[in-house]
Amino acid sequence: MTCELSLATLDQVASRVAIPAYARQDLSAGILHFGVGNFHRAHQAVYLDDLFNLGQDRDWAIIGAGVLPSDQVMREKLSSQDWLTTIVEQDNSRTAARVTGAMIDMLPVGDLSAIVAKLADPAIRIVTMTITEGGYFLDANSRFNPAHPAIVADASEPQAPKTIFGLIVAGLKARREQNIAPFTIASCDNIPHNGEVTRSAVTELARLSDPDFANWIDANVSFPNAMVDRITPATGEADRVSVREDFGIEDRAPVYCEQFRQWVIEDKFPGGRPALEKVGVQFVLDVSPYELMKIRILNGGHAAIAYPAALLDIHFVHEAMEDPLIRAFLGKLECEEIIPVVPPVPHTDIEAYYHAIEWRFSNRRVGDTITRLAQDGSNRQPKFILPTTKDRLARGEDVVGLSLVSALWCRYCAGSSESGHALVLEDALAGALREAALAARTDPSAFLALEEIFGALGHSDLFSRRFAHALQTLWRQGTRETLQLYLDDRLSEDAGTNL
Repeated sequence: MTCELSLATLDQVASRVAIPAYARQDLSAGILHFGVGNFHRAHQAVYLDDLFNLGQDRDWAIIGAGVLPSDQVMREKLSSQDWLTTIVEQDNSRTAARVTGAMIDMLPVGDLSAIVAKLADPAIRIVTMTITEGGYFLDANSRFNPAHPAIVADASEPQAPKTIFGLIVAGLKARREQNIAPFTIASCDNIPHNGEVTRSAVTELARLSDPDFANWIDANVSFPNAMVDRITPATGEADRVSVREDFGIEDRAPVYCEQFRQWVIEDKFPGGRPALEKVGVQFVLDVSPYELMKIRILNGGHAAIAYPAALLDIHFVHEAMEDPLIRAFLGKLECEEIIPVVPPVPHTDIEAYYHAIEWRFSNRRVGDTITRLAQDGSNRQPKFILPTTKDRLARGEDVVGLSLVSALWCRYCAGSSESGHALVLEDALAGALREAALAARTDPSAFLALEEIFGALGHSDLFSRRFAHALQTLWRQGTRETLQLYLDDRLSEDAGTNL
């Protein structure tokens, strides 16, 4: 027997899944969150659910907000089930399900004045966001782009903002006018120095219309940096069916994720914060070492396996890790080129951290897809792969494996796997990437000429040579043979070049 998820049916599902140990009326909102997607519901919302289950800090519940059509779709799904979410945590030996209730409302997506009003509410002391790497209006150098049309529009009409950052600026201005202390703004996205990136977006947008107010924001608003981690695939129909069949719950938007989760954040919350350290969140003075380790090793690892797997028509991440060549390629790349340029991290064994990631990537139960890892490469490559390449070149070290990663991405952008199947290219620069990748088959420099992605790196002699040879080898001999040449330390030898 199944039942539709709602507050009224919680008792019916309690025998099959864990449910909140608190009543909805016990909660009040202290956090407004932009971007109520799967990762947020499997990460921040789960930590808060744990805290509320301890009987702690129940005035820190979440109210959701958003500005995109996808936000409206999510709102419709969650409103029908009283903002509850079924979280299914999986590894290869265990599955556990729970219903979380840390979110108590989501503001109407089209009602921007309601969002500004809630931002001005003194009860809201923290604003968080998961809006993906592409939501921060960054240029090729990962700096805020004031010339973006959406930013220009918000700057010209700051009283009628359309972007998240425009709404935040308007909310802060309303608080200042009413003599209400500002909220803390915390990014939960996988972006290096995400707090500083968010600070730049907010203050620079404000500066376009009101420089004095921008200075006030810079002096009075806290933007803690954070590192977040939990593998959380997109929800498909099979997941909804599984929740129904395995747990008897009709949930329109369940979330499947791995059991592992991590949140490291700088303890900079002048307006107060929930005691999340009681449920595993790490509060630190400087998140940079943890952030860099995760971005380079985990996110870089995802980028490394995504494109050879896609070219070989491999669908799931765990299937890629079951392929001996891809697993060995990842191990060699991480141990020889990535980890050696990752600085020490307090109280952390970096090699052990990598082996844990290797185990996590091998998790068959999560069902993470190669397509998810391969999307948005124009945003992800400059953040997860190319900085490591630059660091090695600056140290006078070789980049055979990292150049191969870039070449694999280029080969993927050409649009078809080795068997001829069409590859999905979900990217804001999809057209330019495909055109450049096809041209690069005969002229590899055509891909490196994408300045918004490679910048000065595209002019590096060593990187250009390594990239060109790797790409030509991929086209000539195929993915498997190219990976084997790399594993045998013969990929650079075949190029006829040496340091």
